[in-house]
Amino acid sequence: MTDPDTPPETSDAVAKQAVVPAAVAWSLADRLTDLVLRGLIRVALLLPWDRRVPLMGWIMARLIAPRAGYRDRALANLAYVWPEMPPETRKRIAEAVANNAGRTIIENYDVMGLLARMQDAPISGPGYEAALNARETGQPVLFVTGHFGNFEAPRAALVARGFEIGGLYRPLSNPFFNRHYAANMHALSGPVFEQGPRGTMGLVRHLRQGGMGVLLFDIYSSKGETIDFMGRPTPTLTSAADIALRTDALLIPFFGQRAADGLSFEVSFDAPIPHGDPVDMTRAMSDALERRVRATPEQWFWIHRRWKPERQRRRAEARTDP
Repeated sequence: MTDPDTPPETSDAVAKQAVVPAAVAWSLADRLTDLVLRGLIRVALLLPWDRRVPLMGWIMARLIAPRAGYRDRALANLAYVWPEMPPETRKRIAEAVANNAGRTIIENYDVMGLLARMQDAPISGPGYEAALNARETGQPVLFVTGHFGNFEAPRAALVARGFEIGGLYRPLSNPFFNRHYAANMHALSGPVFEQGPRGTMGLVRHLRQGGMGVLLFDIYSSKGETIDFMGRPTPTLTSAADIALRTDALLIPFFGQRAADGLSFEVSFDAPIPHGDPVDMTRAMSDALERRVRATPEQWFWIHRRWKPERQRRRAEARTDP
């Protein structure tokens, strides 16, 4: 709020000057975060797989998540979805979520190691047979998944079995970390496109040529259609359904669920979602993810701002104002 005793032009000048230090501070914070995470990753990669994965899980859960606000965000999301849940249960799930996130990061930074581990991972579900048939006939396939378990594990399982799986990804807010994060996705299989008009067109061309790709859909977007997830409405983009319809691609949900040992995965493929109304198709994708989250909530990334209820409330009020 502007001080009433301060002339407007002075207040504006101060505000403009404040923008630059804030931007610089944000950039430095991003850079510092990237350096710390990159250093942890490099050190962890020196360890054997069965030691580095639990270690990164512990570091994320006990050191990074509490300080970065991830634990608080997970607790808030859990309280929003399950207000009756005991606080101790929410704390246990939030810590397990952070642990899974740390494990996922380091697993995905060892592409060859991940491919080797996924070579013999158990695969189930009718969607896998549909994908095999599509590979034989040259029909495009768009796999969809959420930030559940290790979301790259199903793609790695397919690549290890001779598939080429491209994809569309949403760049991270930290530009420094995003550079090597994106490079790592390219290293697993390609082509990989950055979310946006150009990236979407690139993925569309890839699919129209008989290619296969993967897209994560469980991200908040104010441009999305309001669809219930975990019993709470949230805007969700229908991009995956739209692309599948444009390219006549099979739309197959798949998921990599972390096994009880914390190191291996089970990959499940749902049956292809029938083509129809894009909102109905997106709702089917969301329902497929919700079933898994309700069964094992500690494996979904509750650290994401998936609902943003206050923003949704303000938007709803603005629409109803005369």
